[in-house]
Amino acid sequence: MSTIAAVSTPNAVGGIAVIRISGENALGVAEKIFRPFAGKSVAEMQGYTCAYGIACDGDERIDDCILTVFRAPHSYTGEDVCELSCHGGLYVSKRVLRAALANGAVSAEAGEFTKRAFLNGKIDLTQAESVMDIISARSEIELKMAEQLREGAAFKKAKKCSERLLALLSGLAAWTDYPDEDIPEVEPENIRRELGFVKNELSSLIKNYDSGRIVRDGVLTAIVGRPNVGKSTLFNALSGCERSIVTDIAGTTRDVVEESVRLGDIVLRLADTAGIHDTEDIIEGIGIDIAEKTADSAELVIAVFDGNCPLTADDLYLINKIKNKKCIAVINKSDKPQLIEIDEIRKNIIHTVYISAKENEGLSDLEKSVEELFEINSDSFSVASAANERQKQCIDNALRCVDEALEIIGNGEMLDAINVVIDEAEQHLLELTGEKITEAVVNEVFSRFCVGK
Repeated sequence: MSTIAAVSTPNAVGGIAVIRISGENALGVAEKIFRPFAGKSVAEMQGYTCAYGIACDGDERIDDCILTVFRAPHSYTGEDVCELSCHGGLYVSKRVLRAALANGAVSAEAGEFTKRAFLNGKIDLTQAESVMDIISARSEIELKMAEQLREGAAFKKAKKCSERLLALLSGLAAWTDYPDEDIPEVEPENIRRELGFVKNELSSLIKNYDSGRIVRDGVLTAIVGRPNVGKSTLFNALSGCERSIVTDIAGTTRDVVEESVRLGDIVLRLADTAGIHDTEDIIEGIGIDIAEKTADSAELVIAVFDGNCPLTADDLYLINKIKNKKCIAVINKSDKPQLIEIDEIRKNIIHTVYISAKENEGLSDLEKSVEELFEINSDSFSVASAANERQKQCIDNALRCVDEALEIIGNGEMLDAINVVIDEAEQHLLELTGEKITEAVVNEVFSRFCVGK
């Protein structure tokens, strides 16, 4: 493979920039653009050693830098790797990169360093996918999930299941292919027991998938309620800035205003909507229609009620509309006398919190209710789980085949009939770990990476 190079640090000004070079000619490229002060050539440097010198473009000095050498196979990619650490200016780092490209390296594609680590057997595919999760982690829970993947927890479970299925296939193949030999028949009860083990293990991998997806991607959340109950004030309080216009005039919000905010360990993709009520105003009516459709498609509805007023017909309409969705009733204006019929709300909406959006009071209770509703806690992610849709699809497909095999056994059909479905389950697990996967899938996985990683 060609020798690749890229700036591996962010495209921004910083204290240090790192230019990474990987491939069979990495040391040769570094030799041409690095002048060590100690006089020792790059070719003489041992792995895991550094040298101080200058980066050059021909005879032109670019910058002082430190060269770190990692020799194959004991490097991130499994190839010879050189990393040049220079001052973190955008121009300086690009000059060093240009010098590397002018002396035999080619520009690395997105995720190509990690892709080579996978292709060279340094990491499995699930571990490779964890790299971007670690980089993009925004909370302790997200980091814990990514660390589980990096440590190979999902791979180990899938590998254990794959080995059990392979043992079953071997026994069934021997018994089926050599009927005249004195080979004992595989007992159905043993097959059932092994498949039951595999089913439990795979089920555990997807048990926390939805919670993990919510932590990574955020929750599409609609803030709804009749006019002037404090929806926009709550939206602004959660956003930490004046994103929505707040007035005492009913119908101020006519379109959907969106913002992503962090509430504890969860990102809410908030949508502040028009007040839901009867109106003859055509423009306002369009906004209300959009508000109702936003609530219908939301993963979470935060229904805001005015605690200082009795429930109105519009409030009751909203309660009936959202009672079967994941929702939290927010009783706003807790700093004023409470006149609202709270029992009517609690009959239909389990999670109810009191806040004063204007005074920023009670938001911690809202955070707690969101975490309870989506069962988010750090213990949930201390075990192996599927990390993305690709992994989940592989596991779902394998589980479908295992269930089909168990059904065949339960119906008392011939044992050779389950060979095909068990083999299909095995193939899906090999696809999960990357042991048997198409080039198109590999390219798709690494296309989501940043250049330089």
